[in-house]
Amino acid sequence: MSHLHFPEGFLWGTATASYQIEGAATEDGRGPSIWDTFAAEPGNTWRGQSGRVACDHYHRVDEDIELMRSMGVDTYRFSIAWPRIQPDGSGPANPAGLDFYDRLVDKLTDAGIKPMPTLYHWDLPQILEDRGGWPVRETAERFADYAAIVAGRLADRVETWWTLNEPWCAAFLGYGNGHHAPGRTEPGAALAAVHHLLLGHGLATEALRAAGAEQVSIVLNPMQCRGDEEAVRVVDGVANRIFLDPLFKGAYPDDVIENTRHHGDWGFVREGDLEAINQPIDLLGVNYYSPTWLRLAPGAPENEVNPGSAGIESWAPEDLPVTDMGWEVDATGLFDLLVRIHKDYGVPVMVTENGAAYPTGPDEHGRIDDVERIDYLKTHIAAVHDAIEAGADVRGYTAWSLMDNFEWAFGYEKRFGLVYVDYATQRRIPKASAEFYTRVVADHGLERP
Repeated sequence: MSHLHFPEGFLWGTATASYQIEGAATEDGRGPSIWDTFAAEPGNTWRGQSGRVACDHYHRVDEDIELMRSMGVDTYRFSIAWPRIQPDGSGPANPAGLDFYDRLVDKLTDAGIKPMPTLYHWDLPQILEDRGGWPVRETAERFADYAAIVAGRLADRVETWWTLNEPWCAAFLGYGNGHHAPGRTEPGAALAAVHHLLLGHGLATEALRAAGAEQVSIVLNPMQCRGDEEAVRVVDGVANRIFLDPLFKGAYPDDVIENTRHHGDWGFVREGDLEAINQPIDLLGVNYYSPTWLRLAPGAPENEVNPGSAGIESWAPEDLPVTDMGWEVDATGLFDLLVRIHKDYGVPVMVTENGAAYPTGPDEHGRIDDVERIDYLKTHIAAVHDAIEAGADVRGYTAWSLMDNFEWAFGYEKRFGLVYVDYATQRRIPKASAEFYTRVVADHGLERP
């Protein structure tokens, strides 16, 4: 066995999202989000569950920061709830909302943990969805206003900002197949949402830099596609290049535009938009869980998630273990993805989400021995090291997630946390994986699995 030591300055962290952990959904002036509305509709989430209480992080910040401090992590990636800052989606800030994140940033800093806020992790103010949501240009413009407000309060203590989290999910799951809020099934609207999410990123980048932000970045969930060459090309276009190319090359891929014309003429792209989107950013956040296997299936119905991918179906090798989400465990996909992004786009990256859901709970002694999660983390952290050795500029690794939480449409059924949450009592119990990750952070590496 050999010890895999990471470069000096490499950051170790954990991550969460506001709607998944905060709770306090109607307190201190917070307005409703699209996820409040979506979860209230019967059948949209597991057992009708919502983030109304979640992990009650809003009232348990000190306890949760102490958990991170005990792990020794360098950074914490959290998201800011837009409806706490602007309950009506525009206008002046809600002071109580800003105060909450102001205190959070101070407490993290005092604990020696670098705060890395994400401005948008899917909780759009409902009033903006009522006016059209991400498929309309106004939402991108309002997002920039919101970014300016938050940065004006926090930029003196926050170095790194993430504008959006996984715009692919916000666009295609929210507006394409309806699996996520706001639950719309309009492929043309999904394409328009892609563009206005990216435009919102560009406009917010300008606002953040004007407020003094040192590093501005975006988080994507690029798919590591494998399988039939033509199937991979098509899905890579609508899953990856539709975001990466405008961000780093200043244009949408020609084949993506052509493959999706039956859903719209792309008239939502206006002069100057691509220049705003194509501004330099400091690094790219990469979320990865599992590869995607694809094959051509003539006569198959059009894939409802990815406009333009008719006749393509997903599959997976039967010999791979799967997580509680049914996702195949294959760390080579993370290596391949990081190396591909380095080769094709030359941008520094940070692994901003990586982890696995397993149902392991406390045994008769109260211990949570989640060995499957430990094995998953070992192989994926080793894959990050191998990608660095292969030339990829990877600046950090942020485990998903700090604690079990509201897993969107899956409610509280799926547990991704390093820390177990007893939702009836809100008691936090660090799992064996938290102990493992603490050792990785302390050693700045691990033994090759």
